[in-house]
Amino acid sequence: MTETTEQSIFRRMELLVGDEALARLAGKRVIIFGVGGVGSWCAESLVRSGIRQLTIVDSDRVCASNVNRQLMATTRTVGQVKVDVLCERLLSINPSARITALQQVFNAETADSFHLDSYDYIIDAIDSLRDKQLLILMACATKARLFSSMGAALKMDPTRIRVTEFWKVQGDPLARALRNHFKRDKQFPKRKFLCVFSDELLQNKELGAGREAEPGHPNGTVVHVTAIFGFMLAGLVVEDAVKAG
Repeated sequence: MTETTEQSIFRRMELLVGDEALARLAGKRVIIFGVGGVGSWCAESLVRSGIRQLTIVDSDRVCASNVNRQLMATTRTVGQVKVDVLCERLLSINPSARITALQQVFNAETADSFHLDSYDYIIDAIDSLRDKQLLILMACATKARLFSSMGAALKMDPTRIRVTEFWKVQGDPLARALRNHFKRDKQFPKRKFLCVFSDELLQNKELGAGREAEPGHPNGTVVHVTAIFGFMLAGLVVEDAVKAG
């Protein structure tokens, strides 16, 4: 892709933020953990906004139940590696971007291999409570800015999606569980960080009123909610990078 073509792609962004801010965005290193219903849309928004150095981490393959909400999930991509399909799409948006696709899981055994200190921004879109807790603790010990997604399932109303500091999140079971785990383990994030969350909590219709899903049971999810979560995470990165100058 020629320089002129890339300039044309981001011309509207440049008009809004200026060429210096656009250059700052291009120089930032971002890593996203989890590229499902939230993380996939976050990745697309970042690349369309001028982020050129992006690492995407997810161990899963596309399955049919992903199609209703995940960016790269279609009936044609079922069975393919999520990060590979998403990487191909992101490069079709900006072939000059440097996208690193890692089909890996973040956990206690692999955490050090990601070299979190080398990034400017860390995006947490992990579902696993234990792994999410570890990522938050480790990310907050670096100089990188952490932005985290709380639970995006069992929600329908996009107007209730908000951003606040982690300890101020209300009405979200995932945030409550994380806080309980931090207190139980007597390990706390070393600094504050912002979260995207919603205080809405619906029920899975198939379970009936008053019944909660069993551990590992899938929860109902809609794309307009998960995508907004992802876009808001990307917006936090872009806003911070633009204001950095």
